[in-house]
This record gives sequence, structure tokens and C-alpha cells, in this order.
Amino acid sequence: MFGWWTLTMDTAMLALESQQVIGMRLAMLATGGTAAQAEAERMVTEKIAAAGEAALLVATGGTAAGVVAGYRRKVRANARRLSRA
Repeated sequence: MFGWWTLTMDTAMLALESQQVIGMRLAMLATGGTAAQAEAERMVTEKIAAAGEAALLVATGGTAAGVVAGYRRKVRANARRLSRA
């Protein structure tokens, strides 16, 4: 009954969590060096892979909620990894 509400809240949380990761990545990239170069390469590779996974999920009958959940999982993992760096 409230599927639209859950999707709305999950999408809003994805936006907030993504901003956190973007901030941490920008701080790392601003410092330069080999760690920043590795992070830039990782970021591009992850984005391409995540888009492919989302497309495959939708093509095989997945839902928007499933796509958002997948992205949130990846974003939270990046937040944990970057907060330790």
C-alpha cells in the first residue's frame, strides 16, 4: 500500500548518502597523488558497472525499488570505505 512512500524515502536517502560520498571523494581528489588517481579510476569503473547492473535488473523484470536498493548498497559501502581512508 505504501510502496511509493518507501521508494520515495529510499530515493531521498540515496541522494543524501551520495552527497556524503561525493564530498569525501572530492576531498580525496583535491589532495592529488596516487591514492586520488586510484580513487578516480575506481569511481569511473564502479559507475559503469553499477549502470550495467541496473539496466540488467530492469531488463529482467526488476523494479525501481530494486535499482535504488542496489545503488544504496554500493553508496553505503563507498561511504564506509572512504571514511576509513
